[in-house]
Amino acid sequence: MKNFKFVDSEHEINHILREGNDILCEGAQGTMLDVDFGSYPFVTSSNTICAGACTGLGIGPNKIGNVYGIMKAYCTRVGAGPFPTELFDETGQRIRDLGHEYGAVTGRERRCGWIDLIQLRYSVMVNGVTELIMMKSDVLDDFDIVKACVAYELPDGTITEDLPYEIDGVKPVYREFKGWHTDMTKFTSEDQFPAEFNDYVRFLEDFLETRIGIISIGPDRDQTIIRK
Repeated sequence: MKNFKFVDSEHEINHILREGNDILCEGAQGTMLDVDFGSYPFVTSSNTICAGACTGLGIGPNKIGNVYGIMKAYCTRVGAGPFPTELFDETGQRIRDLGHEYGAVTGRERRCGWIDLIQLRYSVMVNGVTELIMMKSDVLDDFDIVKACVAYELPDGTITEDLPYEIDGVKPVYREFKGWHTDMTKFTSEDQFPAEFNDYVRFLEDFLETRIGIISIGPDRDQTIIRK
């Protein structure tokens, strides 16, 4: 039998910081489920953005150092809510199967679509992301064309690159990229990445104005590429 020591966690954490130690905080759920900045009312009941570390742990915003944003090379969503880039065709099903996008307990299908750079850039902004980590890049290894949403067409025909308050009914405007048709799962260095994949990553970094420092090319730890 183990006993747990109850402490005033805000004092404990700030004492650790004052001693010059680091604390790694991991938030649950995605930015668009944030109660204040997400796609309301399809949100959770708390702050899922970086600021939630302050309100949840009792630390000041000036104590936050690097903010790592975790993203997939494509988009998924669980349950109801707006999803402009959702794919209802064979491509969406293919992404779902290759990415094993099914609930771990329920087996429920996750909704899948192309990457949405409008929502992603918004997420980078409200979180203060300093570096991005892109997961599941290998899922897109064998597509002829890879798409990225770079703007929305609003119901009145207006084109915007900013996330509107109401995203129901918007149409995605896509930028297309040539697929790389390369099995990257056995790569050990970014020097092995095909030119088409590098073009895709470079465009994402330019559009998001944020560096992608780590790229995952498979589920195993040694399939994590730390870029130079």
